[in-house]
Amino acid sequence: MFGSSIYLRDRVAFTGGTPQAVYEELWQRGRKGRLRTRAIFVVLTIVLCGAAVNAVFGIAMGLVVAALDTYFHWRGYHASSVWRRGLRGDERMARILRRTMERRGHRVLHSRTIPGHGEVDQLMIGPGGVWLIHNEAWHPEAEISEYGGKLFIDGRTQSRLVSSLTGAAVTATQLLTERAEVPVKVIPVLAVHGGKLMTSAPFTADGIAFARPYKLLRWISRNPKIQLTPEEVETVTRAAVHALPIGGRTMEAA
Repeated sequence: MFGSSIYLRDRVAFTGGTPQAVYEELWQRGRKGRLRTRAIFVVLTIVLCGAAVNAVFGIAMGLVVAALDTYFHWRGYHASSVWRRGLRGDERMARILRRTMERRGHRVLHSRTIPGHGEVDQLMIGPGGVWLIHNEAWHPEAEISEYGGKLFIDGRTQSRLVSSLTGAAVTATQLLTERAEVPVKVIPVLAVHGGKLMTSAPFTADGIAFARPYKLLRWISRNPKIQLTPEEVETVTRAAVHALPIGGRTMEAA
Protein backbone atom coordinates (compact mmCIF):
# COMPACT_ATOMS: atom_id res chain seq x y z
CA MET A 1 0.00 0.00 0.00
CA PHE A 2 1.29 3.46 -0.92
CA GLY A 3 2.64 5.44 2.02
CA SER A 4 3.29 2.41 4.22
CA SER A 5 6.72 1.40 5.40
CA ILE A 6 8.58 -1.35 3.57
CA TYR A 7 10.60 -2.06 6.74
CA LEU A 8 7.76 -2.49 9.24
CA ARG A 9 4.67 -4.65 9.02
CA ASP A 10 1.46 -2.65 8.97
CA ARG A 11 0.19 -2.64 12.54
CA VAL A 12 -2.69 -0.90 14.23
CA ALA A 13 -0.21 0.46 16.79
CA PHE A 14 1.29 2.77 14.18
CA THR A 15 -2.00 4.48 13.32
CA GLY A 16 -3.33 7.61 15.00
CA GLY A 17 -5.62 7.37 17.99
CA THR A 18 -4.32 4.04 19.30
CA PRO A 19 -3.07 3.80 22.89
CA GLN A 20 0.46 3.35 21.53
CA ALA A 21 0.22 6.45 19.32
CA VAL A 22 -1.19 8.53 22.18
CA TYR A 23 1.55 7.29 24.52
CA GLU A 24 4.23 8.19 21.96
CA GLU A 25 2.76 11.65 21.45
CA LEU A 26 2.60 12.33 25.20
CA TRP A 27 6.17 11.10 25.62
CA GLN A 28 7.38 13.54 22.96
CA ARG A 29 5.36 16.37 24.51
CA GLY A 30 6.94 15.70 27.89
CA ARG A 31 10.50 15.97 26.56
CA LYS A 32 10.91 19.65 27.45
CA GLY A 33 9.58 19.03 30.96
CA ARG A 34 12.00 16.14 31.50
CA LEU A 35 14.93 18.23 30.30
CA ARG A 36 13.87 21.14 32.53
CA THR A 37 13.60 18.91 35.59
CA ARG A 38 16.95 17.29 34.82
CA ALA A 39 18.59 20.69 34.51
CA ILE A 40 17.19 21.76 37.90
CA PHE A 41 18.50 18.60 39.56
CA VAL A 42 21.93 19.06 37.99
CA VAL A 43 22.21 22.72 39.01
CA LEU A 44 21.13 21.97 42.58
CA THR A 45 23.61 19.09 42.78
CA ILE A 46 26.47 21.24 41.48
CA VAL A 47 25.67 24.04 43.94
CA LEU A 48 25.24 21.83 46.99
CA CYS A 49 28.16 19.47 46.30
CA GLY A 50 30.37 22.37 45.21
CA ALA A 51 29.64 24.22 48.44
CA ALA A 52 30.20 21.10 50.53
CA VAL A 53 33.45 19.97 48.85
CA ASN A 54 34.68 21.91 45.82
CA ALA A 55 33.66 22.98 42.31
CA VAL A 56 35.20 19.96 40.56
CA PHE A 57 33.34 17.53 42.82
CA GLY A 58 30.12 19.48 42.28
CA ILE A 59 30.44 19.29 38.49
CA ALA A 60 31.28 15.58 38.65
CA MET A 61 28.23 14.82 40.79
CA GLY A 62 26.08 16.95 38.48
CA LEU A 63 27.13 14.79 35.54
CA VAL A 64 26.33 11.65 37.55
CA VAL A 65 22.85 12.96 38.37
CA ALA A 66 22.24 13.85 34.70
CA ALA A 67 23.35 10.37 33.60
CA LEU A 68 21.18 8.60 36.19
CA ASP A 69 18.11 10.67 35.34
CA THR A 70 18.62 9.99 31.62
CA TYR A 71 19.05 6.26 32.28
CA PHE A 72 15.91 5.88 34.39
CA HIS A 73 13.74 7.70 31.85
CA TRP A 74 15.24 5.68 29.00
CA ARG A 75 14.72 2.45 30.93
CA GLY A 76 11.04 3.19 31.44
CA TYR A 77 10.58 4.06 27.78
CA HIS A 78 12.53 1.03 26.59
CA ALA A 79 10.51 -1.30 28.83
CA SER A 80 7.39 -0.44 26.81
CA SER A 81 9.04 -1.05 23.42
CA VAL A 82 7.27 -4.35 22.70
CA TRP A 83 3.85 -2.90 23.51
CA ARG A 84 4.56 0.32 21.59
CA ARG A 85 5.26 -1.69 18.42
CA GLY A 86 1.94 -3.49 18.73
CA LEU A 87 3.56 -6.82 19.57
CA ARG A 88 2.96 -9.32 22.38
CA GLY A 89 6.56 -10.33 23.00
CA ASP A 90 6.70 -13.78 21.39
CA GLU A 91 9.39 -12.75 18.90
CA ARG A 92 11.54 -11.23 21.66
CA MET A 93 11.06 -14.34 23.81
CA ALA A 94 12.11 -16.56 20.90
CA ARG A 95 15.41 -14.67 20.64
CA ILE A 96 15.97 -14.92 24.40
CA LEU A 97 15.30 -18.65 24.38
CA ARG A 98 17.81 -19.19 21.59
CA ARG A 99 20.51 -17.38 23.58
CA THR A 100 19.77 -19.10 26.89
CA MET A 101 17.72 -22.26 27.33
CA GLU A 102 18.41 -23.83 23.94
CA ARG A 103 22.13 -23.68 24.67
CA ARG A 104 21.52 -25.64 27.87
CA GLY A 105 19.89 -28.65 26.25
CA HIS A 106 16.28 -27.46 26.05
CA ARG A 107 14.30 -27.90 22.86
CA VAL A 108 11.88 -25.16 21.85
CA LEU A 109 8.99 -25.42 19.39
CA HIS A 110 7.41 -22.19 18.18
CA SER A 111 3.85 -21.38 17.14
CA ARG A 112 2.38 -24.82 17.70
CA THR A 113 -1.35 -25.42 17.49
CA ILE A 114 -3.03 -27.28 20.34
CA PRO A 115 -6.27 -28.81 19.05
CA GLY A 116 -9.25 -26.97 20.46
CA HIS A 117 -7.15 -24.17 21.97
CA GLY A 118 -5.46 -22.41 19.08
CA GLU A 119 -1.82 -21.46 18.74
CA VAL A 120 0.71 -21.20 21.58
CA ASP A 121 3.85 -19.08 21.44
CA GLN A 122 6.47 -21.55 22.61
CA LEU A 123 6.62 -25.09 23.93
CA MET A 124 9.89 -25.73 25.76
CA ILE A 125 11.04 -29.25 26.59
CA GLY A 126 14.02 -29.82 28.87
CA PRO A 127 15.47 -31.97 31.65
CA GLY A 128 13.17 -30.30 34.19
CA GLY A 129 9.88 -30.68 32.35
CA VAL A 130 7.68 -29.28 29.60
CA TRP A 131 6.62 -25.64 29.65
CA LEU A 132 3.96 -23.82 27.68
CA ILE A 133 5.18 -20.23 27.35
CA HIS A 134 2.68 -17.46 26.64
CA ASN A 135 3.71 -13.83 26.09
CA GLU A 136 1.75 -10.65 26.83
CA ALA A 137 2.69 -6.97 26.53
CA TRP A 138 0.53 -4.61 28.56
CA HIS A 139 0.33 -0.82 28.67
CA PRO A 140 3.20 0.65 30.78
CA GLU A 141 0.70 1.83 33.40
CA ALA A 142 -1.20 -1.48 33.61
CA GLU A 143 -0.96 -2.96 37.12
CA ILE A 144 -0.35 -6.72 37.20
CA SER A 145 -0.83 -8.32 40.58
CA GLU A 146 -1.87 -11.40 42.55
CA TYR A 147 -4.43 -11.43 45.36
CA GLY A 148 -5.62 -14.58 47.06
CA GLY A 149 -4.02 -16.74 44.41
CA LYS A 150 -5.87 -14.93 41.60
CA LEU A 151 -4.45 -12.83 38.75
CA PHE A 152 -5.59 -9.22 38.46
CA ILE A 153 -4.88 -6.71 35.69
CA ASP A 154 -5.84 -3.17 36.73
CA GLY A 155 -8.01 -4.66 39.48
CA ARG A 156 -9.90 -7.07 37.19
CA THR A 157 -9.62 -10.84 37.16
CA GLN A 158 -8.46 -12.53 33.96
CA SER A 159 -10.55 -15.71 33.87
CA ARG A 160 -10.54 -15.92 30.07
CA LEU A 161 -6.75 -15.73 29.78
CA VAL A 162 -6.24 -18.15 32.66
CA SER A 163 -8.72 -20.74 31.41
CA SER A 164 -7.24 -20.55 27.91
CA LEU A 165 -3.70 -21.26 29.13
CA THR A 166 -4.61 -23.95 31.65
CA GLY A 167 -6.90 -25.68 29.16
CA ALA A 168 -4.18 -25.68 26.49
CA ALA A 169 -1.68 -27.11 28.99
CA VAL A 170 -4.06 -29.93 30.00
CA THR A 171 -4.72 -30.90 26.37
CA ALA A 172 -1.02 -30.76 25.50
CA THR A 173 -0.23 -32.97 28.50
CA GLN A 174 -2.69 -35.62 27.32
CA LEU A 175 -1.44 -35.58 23.72
CA LEU A 176 2.26 -35.73 24.59
CA THR A 177 1.86 -38.44 27.23
CA GLU A 178 -0.11 -40.63 24.82
CA ARG A 179 2.26 -40.20 21.87
CA ALA A 180 5.61 -40.16 23.70
CA GLU A 181 4.62 -42.88 26.18
CA VAL A 182 6.51 -40.84 28.76
CA PRO A 183 4.57 -39.35 31.69
CA VAL A 184 4.82 -35.58 31.35
CA LYS A 185 2.89 -32.59 32.62
CA VAL A 186 2.87 -29.38 30.59
CA ILE A 187 3.21 -26.35 32.88
CA PRO A 188 1.78 -23.00 31.67
CA VAL A 189 3.85 -19.87 32.35
CA LEU A 190 3.47 -16.27 31.19
CA ALA A 191 6.28 -13.90 30.21
CA VAL A 192 5.33 -10.29 31.00
CA HIS A 193 6.54 -7.63 28.54
CA GLY A 194 5.57 -4.24 29.92
CA GLY A 195 3.10 -3.15 32.56
CA LYS A 196 3.79 -2.74 36.29
CA LEU A 197 4.31 -5.89 38.34
CA MET A 198 2.72 -4.92 41.66
CA THR A 199 3.56 -8.30 43.20
CA SER A 200 7.18 -9.35 43.57
CA ALA A 201 8.00 -11.56 40.59
CA PRO A 202 8.14 -14.36 39.83
CA PHE A 203 4.73 -15.00 41.37
CA THR A 204 2.13 -17.69 40.80
CA ALA A 205 -1.53 -16.86 40.25
CA ASP A 206 -4.27 -19.26 39.15
CA GLY A 207 -1.58 -21.94 38.85
CA ILE A 208 0.47 -19.93 36.31
CA ALA A 209 3.90 -18.38 36.96
CA PHE A 210 4.31 -14.72 35.92
CA ALA A 211 7.57 -12.76 35.50
CA ARG A 212 9.72 -10.78 33.10
CA PRO A 213 11.34 -13.07 30.49
CA TYR A 214 14.78 -13.56 32.06
CA LYS A 215 13.40 -13.92 35.59
CA LEU A 216 10.83 -16.40 34.32
CA LEU A 217 13.51 -18.56 32.71
CA ARG A 218 15.59 -18.50 35.89
CA TRP A 219 12.50 -19.58 37.82
CA ILE A 220 11.93 -22.44 35.37
CA SER A 221 15.55 -23.59 35.77
CA ARG A 222 15.25 -23.55 39.57
CA ASN A 223 11.87 -25.27 39.73
CA PRO A 224 12.02 -28.54 37.78
CA LYS A 225 8.77 -30.48 37.73
CA ILE A 226 10.06 -33.85 36.53
CA GLN A 227 13.37 -35.40 35.55
CA LEU A 228 13.83 -36.22 31.88
CA THR A 229 16.92 -37.85 30.40
CA PRO A 230 18.36 -36.43 27.15
CA GLU A 231 16.77 -39.36 25.32
CA GLU A 232 13.38 -38.64 26.87
CA VAL A 233 13.71 -34.96 25.97
CA GLU A 234 14.17 -35.98 22.32
CA THR A 235 11.28 -38.44 22.54
CA VAL A 236 8.90 -35.81 23.92
CA THR A 237 10.10 -33.29 21.35
CA ARG A 238 9.37 -35.69 18.50
CA ALA A 239 5.96 -36.40 19.99
CA ALA A 240 5.23 -32.68 20.16
CA VAL A 241 6.28 -32.16 16.54
CA HIS A 242 3.77 -34.79 15.42
CA ALA A 243 0.96 -34.16 17.91
CA LEU A 244 0.94 -30.37 17.76
CA PRO A 245 0.84 -29.04 14.18
CA ILE A 246 2.79 -25.92 13.36
CA GLY A 247 0.94 -22.59 13.30
CA GLY A 248 1.26 -19.62 11.00
CA ARG A 249 5.05 -19.26 11.31
CA THR A 250 7.95 -21.52 10.55
CA MET A 251 9.31 -23.54 13.45
CA GLU A 252 12.52 -21.78 14.59
CA ALA A 253 14.04 -24.64 16.53
CA ALA A 254 13.86 -28.29 15.54
